[in-house]
Parts: sequence; C-alpha cells; structure tokens
Amino acid sequence: MSLPSSAPLATASLAQDLTPEMFTVNNLWMMIATALVFVMHLGFAALETGLTRPKNSVNVLFKNTVIPAIGLLTYALVGFNLMYPGDAWLAGEWLGFAGVGVAPSSAADLTAAYNPGYTYWTDFLFQGMFAATAATIVSGAVAERVRLGPFLTFSALFVALFYPIAGSWHWGGGWPADRGFHDFAGSTTVHGVGGWGALAGVLFLGPRIGRFVNGQSRPIFGHSMPLATIGVFLLWFGWFGFNGGSVLSADPAAVSLVLVTTSLAASAGAIGAMIGSALFIEKPDLSMVLNGILGGLVGITAGADLMSANEAIVIGGIAGMIVVGAVIALDRLRLDDPVGAIAVHLVCGVWGTLAVGLFGVKAGLGQLGVQAIGVVAVGAFAFAGASVLFLGLRSTVGIRVSAREELTGLDIEEHGYLAYPYFQEADALGGLESLTIGAPVVVASGPSASAGPPPSAGRPTAGPRPSDPPAQGDDR
Repeated sequence: MSLPSSAPLATASLAQDLTPEMFTVNNLWMMIATALVFVMHLGFAALETGLTRPKNSVNVLFKNTVIPAIGLLTYALVGFNLMYPGDAWLAGEWLGFAGVGVAPSSAADLTAAYNPGYTYWTDFLFQGMFAATAATIVSGAVAERVRLGPFLTFSALFVALFYPIAGSWHWGGGWPADRGFHDFAGSTTVHGVGGWGALAGVLFLGPRIGRFVNGQSRPIFGHSMPLATIGVFLLWFGWFGFNGGSVLSADPAAVSLVLVTTSLAASAGAIGAMIGSALFIEKPDLSMVLNGILGGLVGITAGADLMSANEAIVIGGIAGMIVVGAVIALDRLRLDDPVGAIAVHLVCGVWGTLAVGLFGVKAGLGQLGVQAIGVVAVGAFAFAGASVLFLGLRSTVGIRVSAREELTGLDIEEHGYLAYPYFQEADALGGLESLTIGAPVVVASGPSASAGPPPSAGRPTAGPRPSDPPAQGDDR
C-alpha cells in the first residue's frame, strides 16, 4: 500500500529518475485501480442480496449503497490522517493523527515529488475505496436482523477510527511495519479487520429466528443464486484493482505477477471449495464454490507480490478448503453468518497472512512469527473495538429489530418498500416464518393473483401484519 512516511529519501530518489510520461502512466493505472475497487461495492451488494431472502433485499441494497458513501466521507474527515500520520505520532508508533480533513500541503503533492506512483488526491481516493470495505464485510454477517440506524452508526465509527488506526500500524509506518510484518494488500489490514468486526456483530446480535431450532441447524437459503454469482464475479473483477493497484505504480513486472497470482489463487479456491463441499456435505455446493473463490482472493492478498504461480495455487486451494471447514464449524457453534463473511474474510485472512511466512521469498520461522504477531494484534484491536461499539449501541438504542419486524421483513419495516412488488414471501404476508422448510415460500401478488390493484413503485399494499410470535420455541 502507500509508502510509509519513513521513506521520503527513497521517494525523492525515485522521483528524480522518473519521466513525466511514466508518472502519468503510473497515476493513470492507480486511478483505474481505484475504479475497479469501487466496482467491488456493487459485487458485495449483489452477493449479499442474493444470499439473503427477498423480503430484506431493499435493506441489504440500502446498506451497501450508503456504506461506501459513509466510508469515503469519514475517511476524508479523519481516517486518512489517522492511517497516514506522517511524523505526527501521538503514542509511539501505535497512534498518530495528522489533522482533520484532506488537502495537499503544497503543489508538490500533485507531482512525482509526493510519490513516483501517484498524486496526493489519487492516494486518498484509492485508500478511501479500501476503507468502506471493512464495514461492508460486517454488513453481510449481520444481515436480516440488524437495525439500520445503529448499524450505520457502527459503520461510520468503525471506518473512521478502528480501521485506519489498525492500518497505520502497517501501511502508515507503525510498529508492525518496523518488525517486518508483510500484508501486501490487506488480508489482515482490510479483510481481517472486517472479519473480526463481523464476528463481534454475530455474537452480539445472535442468530436469525428459525436458524437454529431445538438445538438443530436449519438452513435459511438465499433467494437468488444468479445474483450471488454475478456478485462474486464482480468482486473477482474488482480484485484486479484491489491487488494490482497495491503495487502503487504501473510497473509491468510487478503488476503482471500480482494479477497472475491473484487469478490463480481465486481459481484454486473455487476448486478447493468444490472438492471440500463434495467431501464434507456430499454435494458440489455453489455457495461454497463462490465463497471459495473469495477465500482464495483473500488468502493471496497478503502475499500476492511475493508468491510464484505454483505457490499461489496452493494458497488459494487451501483457502477454498478452509472456507468449507469454517462454515461447517461456525454452524456447529451456532453462529449465524448469512453470507459466510467470517469464514471468507476472517479465517482466510488469517491463513493468507500466515502463508507469507510459509511460502514465497520471505518464508521462514522468523517471518511466520512476525506475521502471527500482526494477526493477533490487529485481530484483538478490531474485535475489541467492534465489541465496544456493538455493546454500546445495544445498551443504548438497541441493535436488533423486533421479532415481528424480522418475520415481516426489513424492507417493509425499515423502508416501507419492496424490492419485488409483485412477489412476496409467505411469511411476510401472513407472519409464518419458514421454520419447517429451508427455502422461502414465494407467492405471486400481482394483478393475476389478486383482484386488488398491484403495488405501485415497489410499495406494499395495506394488509394484515403478523403479530409478535410466542417466545417459546424462538430459540434465538
């Protein structure tokens, strides 16, 4: 990621040898990479929507639309200067802050004197695209039962404070960077932070109604595997910018290597998850394969610049298998993660970061130890920070919707609006949660199925509302 502030002399030396044309090419590639990372937010939106029920689609899409906006604004306000404090460290190399807002310090910040790969503004925007990802990861894990307002409050604070502080430890030149910790594009610094936040959210919220009944796991299927598949391919596409842009220049050798290792790891992740699902659940499960692709991408992100093609395949293949095992383990622990965010981003993030000490040019016991220290430190900080936020919100305004709201669906209760106005789930119509079957029951509600007028502009027509279900048997 960005060069730490401790390397101004190296930056100046490189800038002197750089032609204006090459600087323009470098900066252009960084802006293209920024746009690719931005596309990933559409991928997250499609994936989360597809893996959840139709009665919550507007809510999911709303969160995934607003989170990037919140993330970019809070990152501009305080996050960027928390993550890259320069010489303004306040507490050793643990916490620094260079001031409120973003603005170049001089005209030189818009030239190669700032960095041979990009201008100040390109640097901010590229990093800002990463920042919102941490909260987006949490969104999928807490989907279908979290209150909108408190979650957006959590997202703003998590992205504004905890993500950039953790990032400053490595990319801002903090204490793990001094010890040789390597996390090229953020297996731990981005995905791990989001994954630990997701785990905290799942623990404080509890499972969805009907997910675990009388001690038994009851799957609640998503409503659109085509949408989820499109989301994963958009994420894979965006990862070319996520990892490729983290080279921080258009260096042909470095960028091409990173794109190759990224693609091979994603491909191996798909095959690893396919084999794992066939072995452990006796079916080639599409949702596992989709998450296996993402697991391979997360796994290679820490060391995409260090690995050979064969090593990338091994790391990605293992990550795909890990996804299957982690999903099964979380299910047995009765942790309800609708999209598999914890398995993909937390568990595979840990694996990818440790893999830097096992494979590639830095492999060795010493490096493995440094990587483990970084994983533990960032994980403890992110989990503790997310827990404080969720606990504070739960104790004050509450973070979980009521049982009635959950059964009806957050589209109606939180937004008064339906994603699919001509189709509604049976439980949203009559208050009957699908406790005896895994898949939602969908019934037509358009003109052909009812004598009344069709819903207009996606808004539900007036009708009976389900009452709060009895507490007995809720098993939350």
